[in-house]
Amino acid sequence: MVVMDKIMLKDIKLYGYHGVFPEEREKGQNFYIDIEAFVDLRKAGETDELEETVDYSKIYDIIKCINENNKFRLIESFAHIISREILSTYRQIDRIVVRVRKPDAPIEGEFKWVGVEIERFSNEL
Repeated sequence: MVVMDKIMLKDIKLYGYHGVFPEEREKGQNFYIDIEAFVDLRKAGETDELEETVDYSKIYDIIKCINENNKFRLIESFAHIISREILSTYRQIDRIVVRVRKPDAPIEGEFKWVGVEIERFSNEL
């Protein structure tokens, strides 16, 4: 049976110092992160116990810690490290989708944001 349940965190807003250009790494900018963690939630639904699920506040804390303690050149690396840390912390997560958006990318032109979306699986660790 394929698990279709997921825990989602949307539009996490963090100020970080990630980017290829020195001014991005010095001045910083906002980043928006979305997480979709695919995990079987049946037991949590039946028992109503936090121990039977993945604590989304802890997922938030992992992302915040990664952001505060790193200066990535690429948002691809930022997203990859987020996925790796969450999957290694919560072995019950089968699959994770991480989106990182950068609304103030140093690009001449009009756009709402640039970003990446990655998908990783627990069996890839």
